[in-house]
Amino acid sequence: MQQKPSSTRAQNIAALIVIVALVALSASFGARYTPGAWYEALNKPWWTPDNGVFAPVWTLLYLSIAGAAWLVWRRVGWRHVAIIVFCVQLILNAAWSYLFFGRHRIDLAFYEILALWLSVLLMLITFWRVRTAAGAMLIPYLLWVAFAAVLNFGIWRANVS
Repeated sequence: MQQKPSSTRAQNIAALIVIVALVALSASFGARYTPGAWYEALNKPWWTPDNGVFAPVWTLLYLSIAGAAWLVWRRVGWRHVAIIVFCVQLILNAAWSYLFFGRHRIDLAFYEILALWLSVLLMLITFWRVRTAAGAMLIPYLLWVAFAAVLNFGIWRANVS
């Protein structure tokens, strides 16, 4: 793997700002579509977490995603498949909230979250190859998206007419 030339402190800070901004953009788009009366009225599995769990968990996950991406950027720069996968998974991450909470399409959201899980797995693998610590930082994210996919499926099945 070819490493990028060393960066100045200003370039490192600028890249961190861009990465945090990209993650925040994805998070804020997804946050526009939140649980409401529609979600509360759904039949949900007994093991569904309380709504108050989601914001702190996602905050920690988004911090990990941004930190891992910055560690990778420091090694390989912007023009690397790992950074492309990072951007794709951010789009898929935001799209799930839109489909599930915004459009109330539990079925499409389930298929979309499978694509998200695959993109997170690919990001974990590509990050791991660049910097092991960055890949390891994504393990909780991969597990959380897997849990969310199972929950999405459970809600879908419990609400099929």
